[in-house]
Amino acid sequence: MAEITAAAVGKLREMTNAGLMDCKKALVEANGDLPVAVDILRKKGVATAAKKAGREAKEGVIVQHILPGSRVGVLVEINCETDFVAKNESFRAFCDDIARKLATDPKADLEADRVAAIARIGENIKISRHQRLEVSGNGMITAYIHTGAKLGVLVEVGAGKEGTVGNDAFKQMVLDITLQIAAAHPIAVSRDQVDPAIIAKEKEIASEQVKNSPPQAIARIVEGKLEKFFQTNCLLDQGFVKKNSEITVREHVAGVARQLGDQISIRRFIRFQVGETTPA
Repeated sequence: MAEITAAAVGKLREMTNAGLMDCKKALVEANGDLPVAVDILRKKGVATAAKKAGREAKEGVIVQHILPGSRVGVLVEINCETDFVAKNESFRAFCDDIARKLATDPKADLEADRVAAIARIGENIKISRHQRLEVSGNGMITAYIHTGAKLGVLVEVGAGKEGTVGNDAFKQMVLDITLQIAAAHPIAVSRDQVDPAIIAKEKEIASEQVKNSPPQAIARIVEGKLEKFFQTNCLLDQGFVKKNSEITVREHVAGVARQLGDQISIRRFIRFQVGETTPA
């Protein structure tokens, strides 16, 4: 049996907000496997889906660059050793330059730039990940970097008419969508884009939570829990934060589309947060 350390218990508690004893018991049952322990706690109803699962404590920043015309953009995570360097002007200038080069050429060889920055700044530097979006048809790319540069969003929004893209109402809507993604942390634009494996796991967890309910009620309860999952995790189904969730994001986009007499669609987005081991 794997040794259950205090550090592992603390990590599981951070990931799930469950009690210490619940975390310890779950780790024992999972033989020390953190992801399995998270599922055990969720099935027992003492933890919610953990946004922090799989995260590491690393310093660094998220940077973006949008090419002229707003049809191409890139989001990049660059890590360093200390928060002091992450706030350093020389490091930030290096990061901005890397984002610009990747937006221009996603296959750019950046090793020489990285090595030079290490020599100049005095810390190990890693260009951890980047993703680039390019508009297909009519639309625009917009980015948002949250204060402190620990969180960033890149989004592509499409339009039916070329003229819509230059409209101020459209531009404001796209910016608001980036703020929504930053604040509400969706995992997909719409429910049909959610990985079937994730849906299957949510159904399994919901079924386990209500297994003692009357058989005729289980399917209805599970369906209700799945609907709540979609409302929380799918961008279009989320309450629109800027309107205090009085309407959904889907309704807001539809309203702007009616105002402009066009068809508008949120095509895709990227959300990076410093320290994640996989994209947010």
